[in-house]
Amino acid sequence: MSHPSHIQEYQAIIDTLGHYIAGNRLASSEAMKPAFHEQATIFGLNGTEFFGPEIQQLYDDIDRFPASPDLQSSVTRVDIVGNAASVRLDLDNVAGHRFTDFLNLLKINGQWAVVSKVFYLHPGLDGPTGA
Repeated sequence: MSHPSHIQEYQAIIDTLGHYIAGNRLASSEAMKPAFHEQATIFGLNGTEFFGPEIQQLYDDIDRFPASPDLQSSVTRVDIVGNAASVRLDLDNVAGHRFTDFLNLLKINGQWAVVSKVFYLHPGLDGPTGA
């Protein structure tokens, strides 16, 4: 039995992230949902307010956001070991916001899915980058 190469697994993860990025660009949870496991969690702070853990909170917010046709994204790190992976994804101009996401993925039944998201909301596009 042949096992996928690291390059093939990397590309499959990037393809999964494409759903998440498209959902942010289109302000559409329906476009985003294929990236996530149904029991995925999300954690972060909106200023000082705790956000999470239900992924539905993300879907609800995305559907309220305006579309972000000028969104820019950068996958800055991908670590893959077997059926587990961790990704750092930076997103600029998601409805005027800048995020750094730390996404954990599992390969379940041959498909990569985000099972948890931790995010950092940067102070603003014109403010400090937090880097």
